[in-house]
Amino acid sequence: MSLWKRILNEKRGLIISLALGVVANVAAYALVVRPLGIKSAGAADRAVAAAKALRAAENEEAAARALMAGKARADEELATFYEKVLPADLPTARQLTFATLPALARRANVKFVERRTEADPITRTSKFGRLKVHAVFQGEYQDLRQFIYQLEGAPEFVIIDAVTLSQPDSAKPLQLLLDLSTYFRLEANAR
Repeated sequence: MSLWKRILNEKRGLIISLALGVVANVAAYALVVRPLGIKSAGAADRAVAAAKALRAAENEEAAARALMAGKARADEELATFYEKVLPADLPTARQLTFATLPALARRANVKFVERRTEADPITRTSKFGRLKVHAVFQGEYQDLRQFIYQLEGAPEFVIIDAVTLSQPDSAKPLQLLLDLSTYFRLEANAR
């Protein structure tokens, strides 16, 4: 009899119990431990995915709050523009240009020659109208530059549409033709 057969015969109970223990361990691993490990790994992956989704949702919420704050700030600034900057009606717009242009011209040492105005609504259904002003000034080049600079920096809402600088006669000073616009709320639609 060989050595292995003899050991198997003499220690059969012990070997069978060891073999059953190994089979029971393999079965327990295959049926309990491994599925729990997979489930646990899946739960960890889901937890990581949930944390990423939470961060993304928090970022979206922060962006939405910033958008709402920006919209509110824009609404406030627009209301301020309508109430404090934009002339309330045509007479106010005329007064703004009639008073501002000669005063700025005097400060810049420029001669105010003439002005023509024309008022019209932007569209038929518009809440705003536009006052077009065509003005002529005379002066030295540096003074005219200073006048334009002061006009652009003035707090009154006046837009320079066109600038024409000419000297019809070399013996006369330079002539500055300005096409200006200001907008105003139409009286029927004023707030």
